[in-house]
Amino acid sequence: MGLNRDPEFIKKIENSIDSMRPYLVADGGDVELYDVTDEMVVKLRFIGNCSSCKMSTMTLKAGMEQTIMKSIPEIKAVEAVE
Repeated sequence: MGLNRDPEFIKKIENSIDSMRPYLVADGGDVELYDVTDEMVVKLRFIGNCSSCKMSTMTLKAGMEQTIMKSIPEIKAVEAVE
């Protein structure tokens, strides 16, 4: 797991995730930061209703990825893990 990065860097990612969290929680789901790879790919795990939602891919790409990459330009991609 690459989460041994600078705590301030991880906090920036968490803050970006937190900005989207209310929308996920409103639908009975949530997301957690799973990893940040050496290639600067953020790995997220959808939980609750989001883990089985057919729209989670769209939420990931159109919501989470855009929000995180806008806030933290060093991030190259955002992917979901099971």
